[in-house]
Amino acid sequence: MKSDALISLLGIEKTYEVGTELVHALAGVDLTIRENEYISVMGPSGSGKSTLMNIIGCLDSPSAGTYEFGGEMVHEMDDNQLASIRNRKIGFVFQTFNLLPKLTALRNVELPLIYANVPREDRLEKAKQALTKVGLGDRITHKPNELSGGQRQRVAIARALVTDPSIILADEPTGNLDSKSGVEIMKILDGLHDQGNTIILVTHEADVAKHARRIIRLLDGRIEHDDRKRTV
Repeated sequence: MKSDALISLLGIEKTYEVGTELVHALAGVDLTIRENEYISVMGPSGSGKSTLMNIIGCLDSPSAGTYEFGGEMVHEMDDNQLASIRNRKIGFVFQTFNLLPKLTALRNVELPLIYANVPREDRLEKAKQALTKVGLGDRITHKPNELSGGQRQRVAIARALVTDPSIILADEPTGNLDSKSGVEIMKILDGLHDQGNTIILVTHEADVAKHARRIIRLLDGRIEHDDRKRTV
């Protein structure tokens, strides 16, 4: 893998058995992602974008091919090793927020640090800093049902940031939001990229995808287009 490559996928295939048939969700994907890239992944339903996201996010393993992430050979890992790399290197932002309803914003953001065995005092401070970073420093004691949809997604972004991950993987982050809240969330993601974060955004919305500096379009399990915006 080249020294400036954070993620390297080579010949990635994913095949599922559906009844007696084999479905080829990914059919030979080659992809290199470098640090501080801002990428959107697009494609119609069934194109393979969710499968690609799951593999990059170490939520699933490829049927064939190699996946190297920061020098680690992901395609050779067992479930425990995949869980470890998810916790150490990947911050997830989901369309449905995935917050625990009985916990405050602070406790929701703190959770990944508990799994990482960070001491209580340190993790509370980190969680507060992450919430302040997304503009929710005054909402740390609020539970999800006391927050708007946009604020819940900000909590989810803070939770993704709190472990200082190598990448932020956002799956339809504005999908459950009104247009105003969606604009605010994209401003936050844009700002995080400006601060040096690597962001991979899965979306079907062109207005959301245009925030990225590189747009990858999938069709039938293959990369159909890989377009980089020109920078002046």
